Amino acid sequence: MGMALSAVGTVASGALSGAGGEAGRRLSERLYDLLSRGRGGDNSGSADSGSTRPTLPVTGPERTAAARHLLELARSSPEFAREVTEWVREASWLSPRTVPAVAHGASRPRMLPPTTAVFTDRADVLAWLTALLDEEGRPPGAPAVAVLTGPGGIGKTAAAVHCATELRERFPDGVLFADLKGASAATALQPSDVLARFLERLGVPPAMVPGDEARQRDLYRDCTADRRIVVVLDNAHDDAQVVPLLPASPQCLVLVTSRHRPGRLVGEHGARPYPLGPLSAEDAVTLIRRVAGRDRPTAPDAVVRAVVDGTGGIPLALCTTGAGLAVRHQLTWERVAQQLSARNRGHDQGGTAVRAADGQGAADPVRLVQDAAYAELAPDRAAFYRAVAVWPWPTVTVLCAAHAAGVSEDAARGLLEELARAHLLEEAEEERYRFHDLTRAHAHALAETEDGHGRMAAAVRRVAVAHLRLAAGADFRVMPLRWRLGPAYRGLALPEHRDRADGKHALAELRAERENLAAVVRAAAHHGFDDLVWQLCEAMWSLHLLLGFHAQWIDTHLLGVEAARRGAQEFGDPRAVGRMWTQLAFGYMGAGRASAAADALAQARAADRGCGHHRGEATAVEALGLLRLKQWEFAAAQRCFEEAQEVLRRIGPGEDGWADVPRATALLAHHIGRAQTKQRQFPAAVARLNDALAQFRRLPGGGDTYNAGRVYMSLGDAHLDAGDAEQARVCLDEAVMAMTEAGAGLQLADAVEARARCHRLSGRPAEEAQDLRTAAARYEANEDRIGLTRVRTRLAELER
Repeated sequence: MGMALSAVGTVASGALSGAGGEAGRRLSERLYDLLSRGRGGDNSGSADSGSTRPTLPVTGPERTAAARHLLELARSSPEFAREVTEWVREASWLSPRTVPAVAHGASRPRMLPPTTAVFTDRADVLAWLTALLDEEGRPPGAPAVAVLTGPGGIGKTAAAVHCATELRERFPDGVLFADLKGASAATALQPSDVLARFLERLGVPPAMVPGDEARQRDLYRDCTADRRIVVVLDNAHDDAQVVPLLPASPQCLVLVTSRHRPGRLVGEHGARPYPLGPLSAEDAVTLIRRVAGRDRPTAPDAVVRAVVDGTGGIPLALCTTGAGLAVRHQLTWERVAQQLSARNRGHDQGGTAVRAADGQGAADPVRLVQDAAYAELAPDRAAFYRAVAVWPWPTVTVLCAAHAAGVSEDAARGLLEELARAHLLEEAEEERYRFHDLTRAHAHALAETEDGHGRMAAAVRRVAVAHLRLAAGADFRVMPLRWRLGPAYRGLALPEHRDRADGKHALAELRAERENLAAVVRAAAHHGFDDLVWQLCEAMWSLHLLLGFHAQWIDTHLLGVEAARRGAQEFGDPRAVGRMWTQLAFGYMGAGRASAAADALAQARAADRGCGHHRGEATAVEALGLLRLKQWEFAAAQRCFEEAQEVLRRIGPGEDGWADVPRATALLAHHIGRAQTKQRQFPAAVARLNDALAQFRRLPGGGDTYNAGRVYMSLGDAHLDAGDAEQARVCLDEAVMAMTEAGAGLQLADAVEARARCHRLSGRPAEEAQDLRTAAARYEANEDRIGLTRVRTRLAELER
């Protein structure tokens, strides 16, 4: 019962999100067939009619009932027992998992950033952590949770990274690290985004990462249950951001840094807080001398101590001051001491002596140091510093910086390096930089004062336009044939001799910029650039459709809906409203929120019908049909697809979407054939699928080979469901050839694996083994470890 229930849960959970790809879809539809047994006699005729039709088991009781039905079916005959056993086994491989931590080839993440070469002191923190780990009587079954607290700039991140590095010998299964960006609620990362990143680094293929946070959290706990790892959660905004990221293993250490004292973490999870204070005078002198470097002429201890006093012993202030001394050889220790002293007294009329937030009247040492460093910048450097801080970008890239400041990329590259040397930026990875949030706040405040809202908004718009151009170009390369809206796509064309891997490379480019693209959407929405907001969402379609990240998908597209609505009221493109609702619906589907998806599609259809946009309305109705397919409502799905065809027929020559009608009609014919197959209307399904095949072959440019291959796959499914394994094999032979020609690696692996099943049903073990080996090679080449493990397991069973 436990195995059956787990299998049902895995397959049903992935049905809406599309987890598992084609293999997951087939397992879902085979579960439907199995649950139909015994409800309507021999399961012939339309299984989609009457009270006997099974429904997708979504709730706990529904899944329990489905598992019980499978067990009853298995007991009814040896043949059914074999089918159920095979289905449960295959479903178990669909469940995302990692290689056990102790196994050869296990995923041992090493996400910790490098320690700083000038790190000083904090031996007390390491000693405290070591004692915590060695403490007897710690709560059983829970990881050790330590929280370093203190104000910004006090060195929490550096201390956490240093301690995790020193302790990693005790945690051989890896280190997970995430900057939670919790300086404010607006910038704080959603736990779902962090969980998705952690799961991939723990070995879960991206396509197998669940869409909703609850399932991500469950899988994360499974993945960490037997591991000894360190999880560093830097810059947490609150306890709610941290709790979903706690691993399951009591052998783990969770190291949190935050400006806020933990409450729930202490009360419910046994966390131990440790407040960090300024460095001692001796350690502060050591640190600033290290940062300033040995090339700096020596200065009397009294002068160095005067500089240190001006920094308050705060590591960020010490490093910024020391970096200024290191890169500006004309700057003397004495001058720095005088600057800090004057600013502290408020005598420097050009400065902005900021008082501490605690109201005690003490000047903020970090701000004083930043003011001093800023005063040393040449005018063009100072303008650049302000420009790149107009929005809290997750990382500052060369592209982002160049357009924010209105300079060339070569100039931006050099200026970024200069700011990094002055410790006003830090290099996160090659040609990617980030601000300490206090430094960005300093630069942003200066931008508000010296540049004003107009210039800041102009900088944001330039960055948004540049990222829209980047995303649209990459999206076009990933999915060149899809229907799309927006002037950003005008003039885009593929090169005549295009590398087959170009689409894969473009998707990787989108993935690398994912967080920045989401930030650009928020920035554009904040400044009222509605035309750019919805176009950015449109340009992220292939990123989200193929890679998920559903929390971000939903957040950005909610902004896209509102931006499109406002734009439509102000002479913008009214078609964008329905487009945003439709794309938002797919985000909801991926997160398993079927009701929200259906509501969004109703909004999409109403918006498109209201502005007479037939192409958009057809897409919304088609999407509802796809949702119904996933929900096992096959007759309702067929009605949606047929209705979408009627809407397409309203598009006349030269009207919007006219050029896309042939491909869209062929896709709908394919969908209808699939829906008819699941209703066991086999002659009608085969006829409709062959019609779809002919339509794809007639498309301009030599036809659509990839989608023709998908239709052959569906024909194979139809013949298998009808019990004709030989005819299914003939169709799958064609699918293999089509996917080979299209260069679709994973789809080719899927087609070959499906053909292996035909050989198994027809009693041809040698041919089955050969296809399994071919499928394994394709899955391995495309880094699909779940598919690879699945076919290797079958192959091992066959070769016993």
